Amino acid sequence: MAGLQELRFPEEKPLLRGQDAAELENSDTFLLAMDTDWKEHDIETPYGLLHVVIRGSPKGNRPAILTYHDVGLNHKLCFNTFFNFEDMQEITKHFVVCHVDAPGQQVGASQFPQGYQFPSMEQLAAMLPSVVQHFGFKYVIGIGVGAGAYVLAKFALIFPDLVEGLVLMNIDPNGKGWIDWAATKLSGLTSTLPDTVLTHLFSQEELVSNTELVQSYRQQIGNVVNQANLQLFWNMYNSRRDLDINRPGTVPNAKTLRCPVMLVVGDNAPAEDGVVECNSKLDPTTTTFLKMADSGGLPQVTQPGKLTEAFKYFLQGMGYMPSASMTRLARSRTASLTSASSVDGSRPQACTHSESSEGLGQVNHTMEVSC
Repeated sequence: MAGLQELRFPEEKPLLRGQDAAELENSDTFLLAMDTDWKEHDIETPYGLLHVVIRGSPKGNRPAILTYHDVGLNHKLCFNTFFNFEDMQEITKHFVVCHVDAPGQQVGASQFPQGYQFPSMEQLAAMLPSVVQHFGFKYVIGIGVGAGAYVLAKFALIFPDLVEGLVLMNIDPNGKGWIDWAATKLSGLTSTLPDTVLTHLFSQEELVSNTELVQSYRQQIGNVVNQANLQLFWNMYNSRRDLDINRPGTVPNAKTLRCPVMLVVGDNAPAEDGVVECNSKLDPTTTTFLKMADSGGLPQVTQPGKLTEAFKYFLQGMGYMPSASMTRLARSRTASLTSASSVDGSRPQACTHSESSEGLGQVNHTMEVSC
């Protein structure tokens, strides 16, 4: 265990729950803040139209940052807090940013006609090359949450040459079994659709203790997203198949994600078990596992500062962010790598970083972080 060294992330206070709720309650402010530079597009794909908003233009050989939201949300409800965070502007000024809304989930979407067949999760992934081609992207770095993380992972499996990196929050690589399917059906009979979706987004503890935040999301999910369209997306997500990935070397001809991956989950998230299992199925030399304290089911909303720091580090590891632009995270990492001694057999609670013996600069690792 001599190769293990400790990285300590400086503590950062989570966003106040009241602040989250106040922002969400004022839907005009929440949904329209800092949207003036974004341009909307409806893009034809083999499986129907996709609503996309984009800011910036392709910058040389740099990939675009492409996001995909969770079920029950859209790109605004899922990502506005994160991308409007002050430190995030340091990143986005270097990249074109492209937000994708799942079919019929965008603000003001028309209700699908009777009998409309919502695309399968595989078809949702197969719609994304049309977006890449439309804007002339060479490849993308994907950021997905929940259902969106599943779609982006499937996209990277089918079209690996189009994906340079992935940030997957709250991903569940497993399909729904019969017991899960029956429980979902029963919940749908006894609860409203927004309340059913909230159990996917928040843990039971959050549903009880974070009343203002949960109530705000309940209101936005019920008022902003077309309910009939949401029901179709919800049904399709709960009919998904296993992601069908395995860690290289564990089974013959194992298929896994070839690009660098950062897995993210809150320490109180309903998706925690699924993310841990996904981590066990990915290549440990290219995977970072980030477990965030005080963040719950929506780390991009409750802890945008910590997530921004981790994303900067992820991009730097891919060669896109110069070290001078790193702030708290860079100083913490530099100090710990130069001063930390070897760690014994017990795993530290902060972060373990397993380095190869080939020397500095040649890092071969799975990094597991609690911050």
